Amino acid sequence: MARSLNKAQLIGNLTRDPELRYTPQGTAVCTFTVATNRQWKTDSGDLRDEADFHRVVAWDKLAEICSQMLSKGKKVFVEGRIQNRQWAGQDGVKRTTTEIVISDMLLLDRARDDSPDYQVTEPSEEEIDLPEDFESNLEDEDKKKEEEPKDTETKKNSEKSDEPGEEDIPF
Repeated sequence: MARSLNKAQLIGNLTRDPELRYTPQGTAVCTFTVATNRQWKTDSGDLRDEADFHRVVAWDKLAEICSQMLSKGKKVFVEGRIQNRQWAGQDGVKRTTTEIVISDMLLLDRARDDSPDYQVTEPSEEEIDLPEDFESNLEDEDKKKEEEPKDTETKKNSEKSDEPGEEDIPF
């Protein structure tokens, strides 16, 4: 008897947000669509594009993870098996669908923190609007630091407060 193989691997983008539902037995099932693109040159040298749309189904814990991690537009790798299903619709018409039942999913997009892609740099002195007496305030701060006691133990003892310190914590 010859062996057989039913394996599908896709890299594409989600066309819509995943839909998470539960069966009457409480099993999670998540469905979403992945679009894959193909580009080729025709005999005349023109570039042609073609997109295929694949219905993807995840079950159990993977279904819950997919519903939490994936969203429209994200690039994803999915791996699973091809399954054909038939059923009778509410109107009595026999329907058929082909779907990829996945066993593995990898999110390929980088994590984004909703911040723009640019680098923050320190502003130059010309860009900063400083108050006119800023220089004299700096000098006053320097004088105060010079007048403070150099011995840190003396300073700690003179500033005792009622709040507990690190030494008062029992662990």
